[in-house]
Amino acid sequence: MITDKKIISLAQQTLQTEADSIVQLKNLIGKNFVECVKIIFFSKGRVIVTGIGKSAIIAQKIVSTLNSTGTPAIFMHAADAVHGDLGIIQTDDAVLCVSHSGNTSEIKVIVPLLKNSGNKLIAMTGDMNSYLAKNANVVLNVSVAKEACPMNLAPTSSTAAQMAMGDALAICLLECRGFTKEDFARFHPGGALGKKLYLKISDLYPNNPGPEVAVDDSVKKVILEISSNRLGATAVVKNKKLMGIITDGDLRRMLETKKSIENVMAKDIMTANPKTVDKNMMAVDALQLMKRHNITQVVVTEKGKYLGFVHLHDLLREGII
Repeated sequence: MITDKKIISLAQQTLQTEADSIVQLKNLIGKNFVECVKIIFFSKGRVIVTGIGKSAIIAQKIVSTLNSTGTPAIFMHAADAVHGDLGIIQTDDAVLCVSHSGNTSEIKVIVPLLKNSGNKLIAMTGDMNSYLAKNANVVLNVSVAKEACPMNLAPTSSTAAQMAMGDALAICLLECRGFTKEDFARFHPGGALGKKLYLKISDLYPNNPGPEVAVDDSVKKVILEISSNRLGATAVVKNKKLMGIITDGDLRRMLETKKSIENVMAKDIMTANPKTVDKNMMAVDALQLMKRHNITQVVVTEKGKYLGFVHLHDLLREGII
């Protein structure tokens, strides 16, 4: 039976072999890579990415990365291409074919069809003498010294190299297009990453109650206002202008220091000049402010006018923590 030490050694060796393969790709980046970027960037159509076997899985990942970074892309399985899926390809599309060997039967069938259609064909292959490499308009060399597999058979280093080259291609295209954080958020509206880039305080505070008391209100009214709204705090206002904040903690400290609370008013126990956020502030920036000052809620204002509260739970619920 394999020992724990051997398992650790094999895992480390696998990672090192794949890492070395990716690092060596740096030496293969040159004019061909630049031409590939230009073909895609200046194309009036989309990028059709195709492959077979493990390369098809990598091709799908490349498509996903391209789409999320501003380059329209579609996956077409090489085996399905000759059974109708070639209809996906339009006149102005560029085609990226991913194949380690570059000599599979499916590739040999679709390459002539692609050439006849006049589409630019980009090969991503580990064999520069393969059928695919010889018939492509431009070739991305992803050759590796060896697979991480002990038998040098299972696609491991080669697929890692393909994925890394696809990422390099996507990032270069991202820069060419001037892709911004706002663009990323537009393409990822449902994810936590996207929310960090577009979610504002104005999207959150209207969903919460807006507890408030006047500066001369009694402690009893303060307690009732905090309890009924369940935010653990209330704003103290005068003519809608924020004057201060009273929290559960303020009430506890008052009970510890004052023998009688009968004549105590909101202005006597409030914290003046509390931490506030503008309604147009990004939610992620408000989170940093709350962390920095170790608070669980913050008052929302606009030019000194009280609008409401945002609680730490709101940010948790949106998944941006």
